[in-house]
Amino acid sequence: MPWKTLDDMELAGKTVLVRVDINVPMEGGHVTDMTRIDKIGPTVEAIITKGGKVVLLAHFDRPKGKVVPEMSLGHVAEAVAGSLGRKVVFGADCVGEVAAAAIAKAGAGDVVLLENTRFHPGEEKNDPELAAQMAKLGDVYVNDAFSAAHRAHASTEALARLLPAAAGRLMEAELKALEAALGSPERPVVAVVGGAKVSTKIELLANLVTKVDHLVIGGGMANTFLVAEGIEVGKSLAERDMAETAREIRHRAQGAGCKIHLPVDVVVAREFKAGADSQTVSVHKCPPDAMILDAGPQTVAELEGVFAQARTLIWNGPLGAFEIEPFNAATNAAARAAARLTKAGGLISVAGGGDTVAALNAAGAAEDFTFISTAGGAFLEWMEGKELPGVKALMG
Repeated sequence: MPWKTLDDMELAGKTVLVRVDINVPMEGGHVTDMTRIDKIGPTVEAIITKGGKVVLLAHFDRPKGKVVPEMSLGHVAEAVAGSLGRKVVFGADCVGEVAAAAIAKAGAGDVVLLENTRFHPGEEKNDPELAAQMAKLGDVYVNDAFSAAHRAHASTEALARLLPAAAGRLMEAELKALEAALGSPERPVVAVVGGAKVSTKIELLANLVTKVDHLVIGGGMANTFLVAEGIEVGKSLAERDMAETAREIRHRAQGAGCKIHLPVDVVVAREFKAGADSQTVSVHKCPPDAMILDAGPQTVAELEGVFAQARTLIWNGPLGAFEIEPFNAATNAAARAAARLTKAGGLISVAGGGDTVAALNAAGAAEDFTFISTAGGAFLEWMEGKELPGVKALMG
């Protein structure tokens, strides 16, 4: 591995600055989803076990370089303490005397949480001076926020270059999973890419066709590819002005030996609402007054066959309008098939992206996937083949 982990670091008696992502949703002063907070536990415990003092650096919402009281990390300190089962000392700044005093106040086994890094305009500008002020507070830097690794910010990029640096447990798991999926994967490799618009995922598709053996395209994106092949899709969501781009991606795939899979049958309806009257038709027979809202059972059966032949699966985006029944059927069935193959040991499955996580959870398939990334933008940029500043900085 080109980056160090906590196992490579001497931490006894050291103050460890840990960049985490605890940018969690809140309502009425309470955290409504603890997932991101709960995931920092293994890194915190590993550092304390090795004799280090944990100082958490994080952003919260988008204050744009100004102090916004509603966006203070003080609001989540209690939730962090509850999750970790440890006392949390809050520092009302992430640099200077206030931060240093909070760190000094923390006893053995306590955790320090410093104020929102984005309260400083230099954070999002990757200001070396702000990073230098942060570096004065600690001896070692650990990045455990893969979800913020696509941003070159002071606390994710510049700071990593000023102190001995390593990946935290969550970052380590994420990087290992991504390397297994696209870096040096077991083949054949299948990628499932769904979502509404081709225009938002051009770079992703262009990169994947050169890396995978099979590319499954679902959701509204599939409609655009169908239009590009001269297939009528009625009133379906489709970016008709992207048809030429779709043809270029298909041509690139052919040249790279990647097979693109589109729906062969579809579920159509006249209105977009839960329980709407629907019918399954051949992809060539979408009524002019109907819209495609899901892939059909024949398509799912074909995908299950593709998955069964694969060794690695990367999943981003649903196959249909998974939020409402009955248009979640294809996503659910395909996800469960992937989960079964993974559980049986035949498939390495890695998934990521907001809608993806929600869809796999709804299908009851998430827990059997090899790895589920909670990093939205960073996961997508990695799939696009881009270099992530926060990861590169860990490599020295």
